[in-house]
Amino acid sequence: MKELGIKVDGVSKTYKNLTAVDALSFEVEFGKCFGLLGPNGAGKSTMMHMIYGKCRRDNPQPGQINIFGYDPLDNGLAVRFLSGIVPQENNLDLELTVLQNLLMYAKFYGLKKKEAMVRIDELLAFMELTEKKEARIRELSGGMQRRLVISRALINSPKLLILDEPTTGLDPQVRQLIWDKLRMLKKEGITILLTTHYMEEAFQVCDDLMIMHNGRKVLMGNPAALIQENIEPFVLEVLNPEKLSIPTTRNNFRLEKTYSRLLLYSDDFKALSQMTFGFQTGEYLLRPANLEDLFLKTTGRNLNE
Repeated sequence: MKELGIKVDGVSKTYKNLTAVDALSFEVEFGKCFGLLGPNGAGKSTMMHMIYGKCRRDNPQPGQINIFGYDPLDNGLAVRFLSGIVPQENNLDLELTVLQNLLMYAKFYGLKKKEAMVRIDELLAFMELTEKKEARIRELSGGMQRRLVISRALINSPKLLILDEPTTGLDPQVRQLIWDKLRMLKKEGITILLTTHYMEEAFQVCDDLMIMHNGRKVLMGNPAALIQENIEPFVLEVLNPEKLSIPTTRNNFRLEKTYSRLLLYSDDFKALSQMTFGFQTGEYLLRPANLEDLFLKTTGRNLNE
């Protein structure tokens, strides 16, 4: 029988006339990473806030949340004590050093200085920041600050790590490093809850994910399985649509148009490949469908304000 770290059952949240979260249910196994994906306004942040007790779900309570045996509605402090939280912004004290930031945070969890120093050295080595131990925050790059925020979230050896868009604005090297570290944390048994706008990040790190739209669940499952089951396997992106001769019989194709591109989705790789004859390099891209294609198929290409 699977051991659950998070169980959310039929939870809703309404602000005046806006339903931010609408009867959501999902489970996260111990030591797994679960992703919440969706356009801006889909309800991801609201759901995250309810999980660690920052936001109360609707009253009367139509659903239940269980975080390692605790309901954050009644035991928010206990949930926060066993959690590490990485917010969207790097809310570090810029006037203090790396060490001082971590020591200050360790005090919140009652760690004695000797114990805290051992833990800090472990985390700085883990996040490859040892040489920056005495550096002030203003001296750190954005990627270093982000790794420090993750280190800070791990200071209390949490059972649950909550990451809100952890790699936004970071260069590929730092992003890949953070992905590797998250995989290592899963192997250590830490359960991870992640929101991200990077579909490749979700595909690389998440064991399961949920795509949300307008507060509701659209799809949920393993990323690779969702792609295989819900979208055509191949896509042809055409940057000069006027040059493309589309067959009059299009039963094997699904077309999507953007402002400057035409995308053809199909199960027939050979047929898509034949349509590229006469195109120059850079005028088209023939590739496997990915999680971003599925995300756009299920939530639409229009902007959500």
